[in-house]
Amino acid sequence: MANHKSAEKRARQSERRRVMNRQNRSRLRTGIKALRAAAASAKPDGLQALLPATVSLIDKSVQKGVIHKNTAARHKKRLTRRVNELTKS
Repeated sequence: MANHKSAEKRARQSERRRVMNRQNRSRLRTGIKALRAAAASAKPDGLQALLPATVSLIDKSVQKGVIHKNTAARHKKRLTRRVNELTKS
């Protein structure tokens, strides 16, 4: 437990950041799962609308520092490739 005033403040800040990071990470995971579920359901009509929203969510997560930019690029590439394969055929 923090004993100094500055350490107490740091503990409060850390807790606030932890909660916000958790919310952002959860929002990202939920968005990716929604797109993957839509892709698995064999309904390609809604995928084209869902993909830009998910990519935007991934980009926002990078800006907030939730994930690394290379991780974001990998997610976007894989999701886009899957959507393009399903909508093409």
